[in-house]
Amino acid sequence: MRNKKLLILYFILLVIAVSTMIMLWQHKTHEIPPRDYEQIKKEGVLRMVTEYNQSGYFISGDTIEGFQYELGKAIAELSGLEVQTHLEMSLAESFKKLSDNKCDIIARNIPITSKIKEEYLFTEPIVLNKQVLVQRTAEANEGKQPIRNQLDLAKKTLYIPKDSPALLRLRNLEIEIGDTIYVEEDELYSSEQLAIMVAKGDIDYAVCDQQMARLSKEQLPEIDIDTDISFTQLQSWAVRKDSPVLLDSLNSWFNQIRANGLYDKIYKRYYGKR
Repeated sequence: MRNKKLLILYFILLVIAVSTMIMLWQHKTHEIPPRDYEQIKKEGVLRMVTEYNQSGYFISGDTIEGFQYELGKAIAELSGLEVQTHLEMSLAESFKKLSDNKCDIIARNIPITSKIKEEYLFTEPIVLNKQVLVQRTAEANEGKQPIRNQLDLAKKTLYIPKDSPALLRLRNLEIEIGDTIYVEEDELYSSEQLAIMVAKGDIDYAVCDQQMARLSKEQLPEIDIDTDISFTQLQSWAVRKDSPVLLDSLNSWFNQIRANGLYDKIYKRYYGKR
């Protein structure tokens, strides 16, 4: 009887072990292999991930627009590749997709820091940008003057999108002013949506990059965007460390787009005069 129970136990353990091995094998077979330019060119498809907003990709009527989207279109024409655009609002999730080989490029204005350069490769700068405070104008805020001195951010609550690059800057700013800045990372709303909430009076302060703030200001005259949170930063697209040839190709395409004047036309359309 005891031997029979042991046989049953061993059989159950064997079934569990075999099932686990099958699951691991299936998972491995579904892993996407790394891709550099050679593999991308062979397939003829370049996958980029960007965010759904005026800076990345958005639909206006029956037209697809967006600063990053139009740069992608220009690259498609130069390279002969089909550029597929995937949407992801979270920067952290975008980096995960890149690391998992689900995309080849993160097409966003990403601030380049020494820490992030250890893990990814970055193109030559796409834009010069900085973080700014989004608040209401005096006229839209019962005569209360906007904050102009960063010291006055002490004990204030500032909203940013989840995983925003602005978080690191705000933590450093806390040290600089020697006081606490309360930061709320919103998991639902983008920088554009937070700017709308500021304009409506739902929240008092948000932080986003200057380029996006300028786009929001055109639609929201109630907001003030003239208080800087950071110095001017270089911002670029990101690729994996194992895609150095793709990086060189992107830089070459960007140089051609700049040389023929197309970059300036696209930039002016979305951000105005440089």
